[in-house]
Formats: sequence, C-alpha cells, structure tokens
Amino acid sequence: MTEQDQRTVDVVVIGMGVGGEAVAGELAKAGLEVVGIEDKLVGGECPYWGCIPSKMMIRAANLIAETRRVDGIAGKSTVEPDWAEVARRIRAEATDDWNDQVAVDRFTDQGGHFVRGRARFAGPGRVTVDGLEVEARRGIVLATGTVPVVPPVPGLAGTPYWTNREAVEATSLPSSMLVLGGGAIGLELAQVYSRFGVTVTVVEAMERLLPGEEPEASELIESTLADEGIVVHTGAAAERVSYADNTFTVEVGGRSLTAEKLLVATGRRIDLRDLGVDTVGLDPEAKALAVDERMRVDEKLWAVGDVTGHGAFTHVATYQAPIVVRDILEQPGPGADYRAVPRVTFTDPEVGSVGLTEHQAREKGIEVRTAIAQVPSSARGWIHKAGNEGLVKLVADREAGVLVGATSAGPHGGEVLGALSVAVHGRVPISELRTMIYAYPTFHRAIEDALRELGD
Repeated sequence: MTEQDQRTVDVVVIGMGVGGEAVAGELAKAGLEVVGIEDKLVGGECPYWGCIPSKMMIRAANLIAETRRVDGIAGKSTVEPDWAEVARRIRAEATDDWNDQVAVDRFTDQGGHFVRGRARFAGPGRVTVDGLEVEARRGIVLATGTVPVVPPVPGLAGTPYWTNREAVEATSLPSSMLVLGGGAIGLELAQVYSRFGVTVTVVEAMERLLPGEEPEASELIESTLADEGIVVHTGAAAERVSYADNTFTVEVGGRSLTAEKLLVATGRRIDLRDLGVDTVGLDPEAKALAVDERMRVDEKLWAVGDVTGHGAFTHVATYQAPIVVRDILEQPGPGADYRAVPRVTFTDPEVGSVGLTEHQAREKGIEVRTAIAQVPSSARGWIHKAGNEGLVKLVADREAGVLVGATSAGPHGGEVLGALSVAVHGRVPISELRTMIYAYPTFHRAIEDALRELGD
C-alpha cells in the first residue's frame, strides 16, 4: 500500500485478531477495498498465546494425568514429563515461532491491503498509521481485543513477572511458580505447570476460585487442585511483591510466599488509550464499547470481539464478525443475541457453562429452581472411575418452564455443554427435554439425571 494509491478505501479494520481478520477478509472477498491494520500479529491472542497453544499444553498435561490413573484400572504405569516436546509443538505446529506471514498472506490473497503499525483515529472515518492517513468511505471496524490486567500491587511493576504470553513461550520450566488470579487463565496454566512437576501456588483475591461460575464448580476445582498438590489461597489479595536473587516474594495476609516465577493472570481489559478514540466521541478509558445488535457504535463505526464487552472469547468474535459483514454490505440477517453465550475453563475437570448462573438469574428477578447431578453417580462416571469428578447444574425459569443457564463440569465438560447450549439458546421447554432419549452410557446422561432432580 502506498500513500498515492490507497489514501481512500471502503473499510479500515483496526486490529486483525480473530474478529478483525474475519471481517476484513470477508469484505475483501466481497470486492470492497479493505485496509487491515495490526501492530502485533495477524490472528491475535488466540492462535499465538491463547486458545490454540494453551490447549496443546493442556492436552499434554492431561495425558500425564491419565497415565497416572492407570493404576488400579489397567495395570501399572510410570510417566516422565518432558516439557521440550510441548515447547517444540507450540513453535512448530501452532505459532510458526510467532511469525504471522501465513496469516498476512491469507488476508492479502483475499484482496485486502495490510499495514503493520499502530493505528490512531484522526476524526470520523479517518485513520492514521505511520504517517499515512486513510479515509474510509463506508466506515471503520474497531477490533483491538484486550490486554492483560496488571494489578497495582506495590513492587510488582518493573519485576520480570509473566503473563500468559511468557508462560506459553517458555522453553524450560521453573522449579516453582506463584499464580496471581484464580480465573480460567490462571487455573489452566497452574494445573499444566503442576502436572509437569512445578510447585504451584494460586492466590485469588475473591472468596473462591472461578468467581464468575457457580459456587459448586468452584468447590470442585479447588478440591481437585488440592488433591494434585496445588496450594490455593482464596480471599487473599497480594499486598506487596518483591524480586531478588531470581526469586519472587509475594506478601499475602501476613504470609510471605516465594517462587522462582510469578504469573499474573488477574483478567483482561480493553485498551483504547493512544488510539485517538476521543476524536470520534468515545471515552479512551471505557471498559467496553456499547454496540447495537448490528455491532454498530455509530453510523460509520463498528466494533467486534473483546472490545464489545460480551466476553473475551474467540467464539464471540467469530459469531459477531458475520453480523458486521452483513451490515456493511447491507445484507439481511439476524442481529446479535447473547442469551446463551457458552464458556469453558479447560482445567481437568473442564468447567463449561452457558447463559445465567443461579445468582445472575435471581438478580434479574427470575423465579429460579435448580438441580444438580453428580457425574461420578452417573452411568459413565461410575464406569470412568479415575478422573470422573464433575457435576451438571441446571438453572430454570420456573414460570417460563425453560432453562436460562447451565453448568457442565467434568470429563469432556465442554462437549457435554453443547446440548445445554442448544436448550438455553432455543428456549426448549423442560417438558420436551425430558422426553429426549439420552444415549447410554454417556457423560451427557447426567443432564437427564439433573432434569429428574429439577422436579415440576
């Protein structure tokens, strides 16, 4: 792209993560002149530091755990974890050693124009990047994702702490690791590192792990981690951090916790600062951008992905992207509906949930009834034996007779969640769910058990 021939285009996409790349590519294939701008890697967090490499790590760690479960069921087993195999696979199979040329070529082959740099708004419909100003005839799509939250703990700034990126990129393992944050990212990485022999301690400021999930799921995960030797401190905010002699010290409730590495996994936030969003009437300090069901911020500005505040999930961004494309191309189609957004924490056991928790449903004034079935008591859970911890919890609207939320925790909990997501999204009457035939013996039969417990 040159200043002479690309000053005015149809659409500018700022941020080429999963959502932005999808929007930009589809619009380019449709024949529009599209400029995609990214200052890091095309594809964003998911393929390079998030969903894909982290699940490779989790798969490896789960194989270690499964091998250790052989005793008493299938004979005797020993396992010798080797992190080098995990690091090699992440580099060779997932990230191209953090090179995005394949993704860039994919976009330009679709007809798009790619610019590497940090974009800034220069007013409605105008963007600058590296001294070049680009005007968008149809509009701009903002898809800049999120960045890790770094809490203002005294002493933390300036230390060589890790975020998820350093934890994924590691070629060797520390002897010990402290994890600040008991959410999905922190717990997934804590369990992986522990299963590879690292001494791990988790510190969570809230009263329980996975504070956004059902309390029963939190109790399940805390118990599982404890059984695996991971020390967990809940209701314990970090008060001070220091680093000396290759050792981190974290002061928590009068105790001093030490480890070779410190992983900060206290959440993610959008970052609109330095983007010039005030020139288009937006607040640089906003926690999310308000969008309508067509993903519009205003007449010629759309947002997609994490910046919309509907969950820092790849599947939300890829759900929103076609809506943006249709709206820009003036094509008909349904708008966004977030009643049944699924999410999975890929610990072992997995914790999948969809829709409202019991607490959220009660806050909305719904007359709630709930039921819980224990996976170990289900047919497949009893057969599975080792590694069979889990539960299914249903949250129902008593008056409407439908599920408004559900949790599936256990082996393959994220896969079992699929049936519950359909039920919540489609508002399938509970009476209809009870007439279904549930394959035997499967983990999803725990849904049938929970429906029986739900009562009339």
